[in-house]
Amino acid sequence: MTPTPPFADEHEQLRESIRGFLDRELAPHAQAWEREEWFPDEVFPKLAAQGLLGLKYPAELGGQGGDYLHEAVLVEELSRIGSGGTAAGIGAHINIATPPIWKFGTDEHKQQYLVPAIKGEKIGALAITEPDAGSDVAALRTKAERVDGGWVVNGEKTYITNGVRAHFMVTAVKTTQEGGHRGISFLIIDRGEGVSSSKLQKLGWHASDTATISFEDVFVPEANLLGELHEGFKLIMANFQWERLAMALGTVGAMQLAYERTAEYARERTTFGKPLSKHQAIKHKLADLATQAYTARCVTYDALRRFVAGEEPIKQVTMAKLMTQRASFELMDECLQIHGGMGYMGEHWAQRAARDARLGPIGGGSDEIMREILGRLLGL
Repeated sequence: MTPTPPFADEHEQLRESIRGFLDRELAPHAQAWEREEWFPDEVFPKLAAQGLLGLKYPAELGGQGGDYLHEAVLVEELSRIGSGGTAAGIGAHINIATPPIWKFGTDEHKQQYLVPAIKGEKIGALAITEPDAGSDVAALRTKAERVDGGWVVNGEKTYITNGVRAHFMVTAVKTTQEGGHRGISFLIIDRGEGVSSSKLQKLGWHASDTATISFEDVFVPEANLLGELHEGFKLIMANFQWERLAMALGTVGAMQLAYERTAEYARERTTFGKPLSKHQAIKHKLADLATQAYTARCVTYDALRRFVAGEEPIKQVTMAKLMTQRASFELMDECLQIHGGMGYMGEHWAQRAARDARLGPIGGGSDEIMREILGRLLGL
């Protein structure tokens, strides 16, 4: 495979290795995990044994000493599992829960949480969203009140990926009564007394555990403050660009795979004496799908190149996130259509991909939020 900048030969070798591992170890179980609405925790140590939970983390913490490009390869390839929920659970651990500890944690935090997370021994979740506060983080209500030696936390978080299985939660809390973004802090909360999870049913991502988490008089020691007191909004913003870029990367991987599978099916399926792909209506539709997948990749790779070059490509990342998510849902719907009735059946990958893709325009900042950000950046 010829590398496409910013990737190089080493990244394509990594891609080949990851793809082989996923095809052998995870993809064969995708349908079963979707039916069971759960994938086993053992997936994390399996990934760790391949060095895949710490690609961008330093060797002294058990990572591979790579960078965001190595992580980008993994994120793109996770779509090959065939289960959006499994990819989401893995992605939440490596792209959302652990980066704040890496960037803002003390040495003790890193040894206590990041090192075992890279080994797959502890699973993490990021807990920000609440029943009445999603993108509007200033409306958070979960409170942390000062007591001797730490805080007592009360409140509720919802739509939290890995919310059932997580051993620790990087949690946004209000530490003052001040309004707005001021007064938000982050605490690393261990699962234990006063922490309870309730699994939620979803349209897609069935294999991932998405939960409402309740905190009832949970004591959190002083040492578990992550970052500076009352400065949690900075921590929220610090990982947004990578989180959104990772969503775009995962999506372009899924789009390419769906196109390839659909084109292969259209070449093999015969109707009225010739392959589906030889009927002009289907041929033209497949040409459009190939174009959509390629365009989404170009927009995303442009944002990735800028990101790894050290720019602050908020505009390009926002555009990539906005463009890829809706395009993916539309592409998956067309792939299902080409497969006809078979694509609508419960065990078929196309119906699963269509359901999984619907979250894209909502999660990680909705399409509406992305347009609002772009409007400001464009001076509108």
